[in-house]
Amino acid sequence: MTIRTIRPNRGQHYRPRMHCLQKIEAHMVEMQDPKSGLKGAEQKLNVTTIPHVITGQDIIAWLLNKMKVTQEEAEAYGTMLVAYGYIYPLQNHRKLVMCNDGSLYRFQTPYFWPTQKWVAEDCDYAIYLAKRNIRKKGVLEPFEQEHYTHLHTWLNHKWDFIVMQATEQYKAGKERKKPDRVVLDCQERAYWIVNRPPVRFCNDSRKPFFFQNIFYQQAIMRSKVKSSVSLGALVKFVNTYKNHDPFLAPCLPSNPWVTDNDTYWTLNIRRVDQCTKMRVERWSFSFFELLSDQRGRDDFKSFLKKEFSGENLAFWEAAEELKWGSAAAIATKAAVIFKTFLAPGAPRWINIDGRTMGLTVKGLDHPHRYVLDGAQTHVFLLMKKVRPTAERGPLKTAERGPLKDR
Repeated sequence: MTIRTIRPNRGQHYRPRMHCLQKIEAHMVEMQDPKSGLKGAEQKLNVTTIPHVITGQDIIAWLLNKMKVTQEEAEAYGTMLVAYGYIYPLQNHRKLVMCNDGSLYRFQTPYFWPTQKWVAEDCDYAIYLAKRNIRKKGVLEPFEQEHYTHLHTWLNHKWDFIVMQATEQYKAGKERKKPDRVVLDCQERAYWIVNRPPVRFCNDSRKPFFFQNIFYQQAIMRSKVKSSVSLGALVKFVNTYKNHDPFLAPCLPSNPWVTDNDTYWTLNIRRVDQCTKMRVERWSFSFFELLSDQRGRDDFKSFLKKEFSGENLAFWEAAEELKWGSAAAIATKAAVIFKTFLAPGAPRWINIDGRTMGLTVKGLDHPHRYVLDGAQTHVFLLMKKVRPTAERGPLKTAERGPLKDR
């Protein structure tokens, strides 16, 4: 857990509930009193003995005796203690409910109490998930995997720093005794179950200052561009694509949006025997346009096979499939990609520089969606260099077509 020495002033917005939290914490101190409080005992969980464990029955009984309330009120108050993170369950950590049975609980350390007012930032949660990903060797729970993927995209500009921090914390944790290590892991997990930041930003009236602060931080880090440069780029884009927009330029043989003739759509399906001239010209706008068109990608693949470099496009497609595929298959797909393209003596080994290869292979020890970005970018630039030669053949074929304009 990242420890801060400076606590931010969150202002008047958080002061009204502080009195309520202080009353709750007074009860927590009484519950942990050695004489009049709850008596914890050692409990063996899996193969590790955890100290100071209490049961839900003992907590409810203490609340009934101390507060003189009904059992229903005691259970509701106990559930509130769990929901606020003062007590956390050991067995079903995602069930934030106080059960009046033999379920095991522990008191949360005061460092994680809400009155400490630690801001649950995305960077801290990313460090925790990265550390947990290292410890679990890439096997996270579904909701943790979702947050991990989102944060890797959102904080990609400083992900190396996050992984470095997580690695150092993981190494420091291994030096502790196993019971202490398990207890600290349970405390951190309980804290983030309650206080983890949302996956997507929303207009939450309860935390306006927190979200405004994040917005301004991202605005400061965003690169600045002059308005004249932006307008020039927009004008250039419009001039480039205006002849390819069926609403701004005429379509041949007819516009299918205003007539019943759908020949235009038939000529521009994903895979067609003969491309139109306009479709091939669009490939010259950018290399990404060529790869986005399925017919263009097929022609480019045929060209690469003649150049004995078809493995480059195959690797690029595999990286795209890993990036946009299901989270459950990431580890399996990453292993197949490594054996096919990156391992020594691989059947379709790709030729990339040693530094990129080393970082990619190291990242595959803990695979995620974007682990192949560096190698994919390198291969993309290699293929881009041979693009002009590959477009000459399809363009000549399209010029001989019956509807060469469209």
